[in-house]
Amino acid sequence: MPTEIGVRAVSREGVASGLSPEGLAALLREAAGGQARRYLTLAEEMEERYLHYASQLQTRRLAIEAIAPAVVVPDGVPAAIGDAVHGLVDGAGFREMVGELTDGIAKGYSAVELIWDYTGGLLRPISYTWRDPRFFQFDRVKLTELRLAVDGNLDGEPLPPGKFIVHMPRSKMGIPLRRGVARPAAWAFMLQSFSLKDWAAFSEVYGMPLRIGRYPVSSSPDDIRTLLRAVRSIASDAAAVIPMGMELEFAKVEGQHGTSVFGGLLDYIDKQVSKLVLGQTMSSDDGGSLAQAKVHNEVRGDILRADGRQVGSTVRRDLVAMFVAVNFGPQEIYPDVGFPVAEPEDVAALTDGVSKLVPLGLRVGQREVRSKLGLSDPEDNEELLVARAEPVAASPGPRPALPPAPAATHAGLRGHVAGCRCGGCLARLAADPVDPDAATMTDALLSEAARDWREITDPLLAPIAAAMAGAGSLDDALAAIGRRGPDGSQLLERLAVATATARGIGSVAD
Repeated sequence: MPTEIGVRAVSREGVASGLSPEGLAALLREAAGGQARRYLTLAEEMEERYLHYASQLQTRRLAIEAIAPAVVVPDGVPAAIGDAVHGLVDGAGFREMVGELTDGIAKGYSAVELIWDYTGGLLRPISYTWRDPRFFQFDRVKLTELRLAVDGNLDGEPLPPGKFIVHMPRSKMGIPLRRGVARPAAWAFMLQSFSLKDWAAFSEVYGMPLRIGRYPVSSSPDDIRTLLRAVRSIASDAAAVIPMGMELEFAKVEGQHGTSVFGGLLDYIDKQVSKLVLGQTMSSDDGGSLAQAKVHNEVRGDILRADGRQVGSTVRRDLVAMFVAVNFGPQEIYPDVGFPVAEPEDVAALTDGVSKLVPLGLRVGQREVRSKLGLSDPEDNEELLVARAEPVAASPGPRPALPPAPAATHAGLRGHVAGCRCGGCLARLAADPVDPDAATMTDALLSEAARDWREITDPLLAPIAAAMAGAGSLDDALAAIGRRGPDGSQLLERLAVATATARGIGSVAD
């Protein structure tokens, strides 16, 4: 808990004001040796004073916090344990705790205290409390074991088991105090502070010409003081009186000089900070195209996945394992908590590929396509979106008489066959319009239309297979397909005949 005095009195500490290169170098050397109090104070102040750094850091932290946690229960774990862990992850405060752990990205580590109590028949954390990293210290030998800072003990005290969740992100190798992004960003913070101060001083006199007073060599000290007072008065009063023989010259100041010097330096520094924190600058600084900048939550995908994996490992080690052990006893296998990052899908490319390949015979499950598009399975009795039916033009004249049926009887349709062009099928049905076997005839029509499918598929697939076999690259294959693409004439003819026959069967039977 914070205190008014002692090692946990941190409310009135400050480092950033008046920070010099020498002071920053000494501060970082202290942190590398384990004395990190001033470094942690600077890291906190940087998030308040350096706006670009604070924005980029917040983007990365919120990207992790926005990922929905997923509980993975391995085989062999009892169902009761899996249900309890699901309840723990879904409980109040868990998502906020994950966001508090991400403070370690900047400072090298973050500690959250667990407040345990019995509720719902289980011993579980009822609240998660973030603790200031200055309340802790590392052991003085290895600088890897986090200990509780206490008054009167330079080595601190070991952390009680099951009392804290300690997250130490691994963005680079080395001791935790050298891993946080605040360490390299500290130099950028100091440089941008100096540049802003100089630019502010430049802006104060920009637009107001420099005043240069010239006095004769024979001028007395009183004359020189009079000229100096006049030059100074022009800065605020824009008016002055000087003796005859003295001269005032106004030198013009170009405003773009400040932008090219100070603005260019600040822009360079901000871009390096963006690379440090987010791993890229496209979505934050350069303003590239939407396709280029469409990174998940503006954080490079590999960094976000690594952050989620490391946070999940910390939660499993310091929270899930202790929660399961105190309620169900030690286990050989524990449930895991992950933060899976959904891969962005190119919806246009997916739908275009499916629409082209399905007619060629590719079998695609609707559930898989819906999952790629982010669509759920429709519920029973739910209104569905369907393609609009094209209106059928009415026949302009009387229906022509059908030619007589051939003497031969076609098998399967009691005198009718799919694909028959002689008109006998429709004539046979017209003679018996209440034929109770119309449904059977339609089924036989479909079976007949699907027979000899190789006559349809070979002209469609053979050119593609030949192009793929003789091509050395994708471009060669596409060029070959363009020269001799799939032949769908057999398919179109078969569909046209079957559709016309089915329409005739339905019209006469109805």
